[in-house]
Amino acid sequence: MTHHVILGAGPAGVIAAETIRRHAPCDRITLVGDEPEPPYSRMAIPYLLIGHIDETGTHLRKAADHYDRLRIERVRGRATAVDTAARAVSLDGDRTLSYDRLLIATGSQPLRPPIRGIDLAGVHHCWTLADARAIMARAKPGARVLQLGAGFIGCIIMEALKRRGVALTVVEMGDRMVPRMMGPAAGGMIRDWCEAQGVSVYTGTRLEAIERGAPLRARLSNGRHVDADLVIIAAGVKPAVGFLQNSGIRCLQGVLTDEHMETNVPGVFAAGDCAEAFDKVSGTTIVSAIQPNAADQARVAALNMVGQRAELRGVTQINVLDTLGLISTSFGNWQGVPGGDRVERVDAQHHKVISLSFDGDVMVGCNSVGWTDHIGALRGLVEGKVRLGAWKRELMQDPTRFMFAYLATAQAQSRWAGPADTRRR
Repeated sequence: MTHHVILGAGPAGVIAAETIRRHAPCDRITLVGDEPEPPYSRMAIPYLLIGHIDETGTHLRKAADHYDRLRIERVRGRATAVDTAARAVSLDGDRTLSYDRLLIATGSQPLRPPIRGIDLAGVHHCWTLADARAIMARAKPGARVLQLGAGFIGCIIMEALKRRGVALTVVEMGDRMVPRMMGPAAGGMIRDWCEAQGVSVYTGTRLEAIERGAPLRARLSNGRHVDADLVIIAAGVKPAVGFLQNSGIRCLQGVLTDEHMETNVPGVFAAGDCAEAFDKVSGTTIVSAIQPNAADQARVAALNMVGQRAELRGVTQINVLDTLGLISTSFGNWQGVPGGDRVERVDAQHHKVISLSFDGDVMVGCNSVGWTDHIGALRGLVEGKVRLGAWKRELMQDPTRFMFAYLATAQAQSRWAGPADTRRR
């Protein structure tokens, strides 16, 4: 009987365990998580903060006996080391788990910037259910809240906080909001939108210190001081792979995997936010910390763990964000490639931006703000590496015609044979 040990009880770990059970009904499965709650989704925490769900609503599986029925053994613990020669995992508390197949699905952990006062009461990450409880206790209507970070996760948290009726100030070290997802025009438009909704936003600004008191007092690099009843640190995340040091398992940002989600060590796999998998658009390995990719990777890893050869089709950077009602998207290499062309159109009056990046006549990435119709066409053009031909020139003149380009090229529908046809119609 093969023993599968899965480190990490998030979506990737749970999906992998269920997939293994489906295809290997007699194998032993151990799911290791370091929190006391049943496996849950961190992406559901903002909905908990808003009040749309209770804590059970964050649980990945709602039936209390779900894991028992599938004979998935749950162990609470934190992995501290992996001995690949002995096929053993060390857990905190001087415990050891042996394995035949190992899946590393430990996800991400929040970055902890070196800020004086970050350990004070009233300063929290927004990462665990315990964090959410602490935030809800302080984020009452009218409370003064300072949030550090306006990246993807930060904007999701900001939405939840604003709905709780707090007075919100956001500090971002980058020169714009969502700097790893949006270009200057798009990031600037999101900032303007947030300020119009009553959020104070300071970009290009560092949080230098948090001073003890009631309220807390935050010192910013722009010389301002901000009083806060609650400070939230949302300064980004990194793969939780520190325990793999000296294991022989190769890591860059995350755990390097091949197309089967297997590492350089036979029998050891990785999936989810801690895995660094191949991105077919950029041609490089990337950590793609989004749940759909985590689910795909988990299924591929699990099938290979039970001896069924499966391959990951690829990983593409896909982000769709709702910031206080303003929708923005980012697909692929939105920053462009050396020597490639780029076109951008800004409609400030209607809070819209669209930016397309090309390598030859292939769209390799895009940004959009304020566009909700036919966004799947942009993703299709990027992921499909579609050769646009004459349509590339048309899009350089008018990037808003991306849907016509998609229908004419990716879908190859005869009634849109080219740019001239659509103009006649």
